[in-house]
Amino acid sequence: MNPTRHTSHMNRVSHANEAPAPWVPPAETEQLLHEATLRGDARAQLAALAGAELYIPAPRAEADAKPDTITWRAHRDPSGFVCRPVLTRGMLPAWHPDWVFHGVSLRWVAEIDWPEAGMFLGVNVGTPGQLLLPATPTERARWQRAYAENDRLRENRFLALRHGALHGPLAYGLACGAHLAIRNAVPWNEVGTVYREYTTERDLLRDSWGITDHAGWRRELDALLDARNSPPEPDFVLRAREQLAAALGELPSADLWRETAAGHAQDLGADAAAVKGIEDLVRRIMRYEARFRADGLLAPDGRVRTTVAYDYGRAVNLARWGLSARYCAPADAEQAIVYAGALSKSAHRSWEEFSAGYALGRVLRFDEEEYGPFYEESAIAHRLLTESEGSPWRHIPWR
Repeated sequence: MNPTRHTSHMNRVSHANEAPAPWVPPAETEQLLHEATLRGDARAQLAALAGAELYIPAPRAEADAKPDTITWRAHRDPSGFVCRPVLTRGMLPAWHPDWVFHGVSLRWVAEIDWPEAGMFLGVNVGTPGQLLLPATPTERARWQRAYAENDRLRENRFLALRHGALHGPLAYGLACGAHLAIRNAVPWNEVGTVYREYTTERDLLRDSWGITDHAGWRRELDALLDARNSPPEPDFVLRAREQLAAALGELPSADLWRETAAGHAQDLGADAAAVKGIEDLVRRIMRYEARFRADGLLAPDGRVRTTVAYDYGRAVNLARWGLSARYCAPADAEQAIVYAGALSKSAHRSWEEFSAGYALGRVLRFDEEEYGPFYEESAIAHRLLTESEGSPWRHIPWR
């Protein structure tokens, strides 16, 4: 007997008898739907859908021509059913330049006209997670009640995709953008079809960044990667403290730091108002750092050395936003994300230090010492990323 041929035959028999691997839902919504379906729990199915954004595909040219109109085409399945299809985020197809997605809610789905009797709402049709829901008036009333009862907070949630980047330089860069991913309740490790739904993404980039095309996206991205988007004054005064600490062998007193930073500004030609602004900024940073220590964003003896993390973390997200808005291709976005991660690594010594720098950059620019949403969101993201077992910061070494 030829042992090689015998082994090959046995392997073929073994593989033929193996049961197919069970389907693994890619993210939280799909997991909740899958578990509810296995239990036959219709209420839990609706609860999962109520807490998720649902997506309707559209040709990009159509979405550009009529951004306020959603054309929801019926799907006629060869098996005989007719449905209006939606996809959950984890089941979206690969990025395509000419196909985009409208984001809708279960409430929106329930409130629109359903002209055809016997039609279903088809969730993730044609996938292992397919779900068909009758769209009768009675059922749609249940959808509305489910939305009212189960609409989960759409901000400050830690989400991930099982099939997203989890290791390597791309995952590292994405982890540097995780603050805003949590703020916007999107998976931290996705570089794909959507960040936010297409028309919203383009509106926000236009209104908040002045971006309406690839060139504008590239211009703003380069400014972030060069740490030129944020005001230079915070890093100016933080460098002054680090230089003093290096010269003295210990941290300078508050007065020495303030006087030295103000003196440097004056030597560089700053007028009296700008010099006073530098002095006030030192005082503000000290107050924020004290609050950071009290709230766990800094160690008891910790300090912030630079705020460039705020620009680098936003660069990661601007790369994702540009991809979602179809202002760049996946290779462009991934290259920028990896580069932002490398810049972050060179400027900081740990995830915790990176996070504190990001938070300080954000609150100095927007919070005005109110300790309001800009501060609270940064603190929430810091806690989730440093303490959650599933956080990339717990699994991806800084160095």
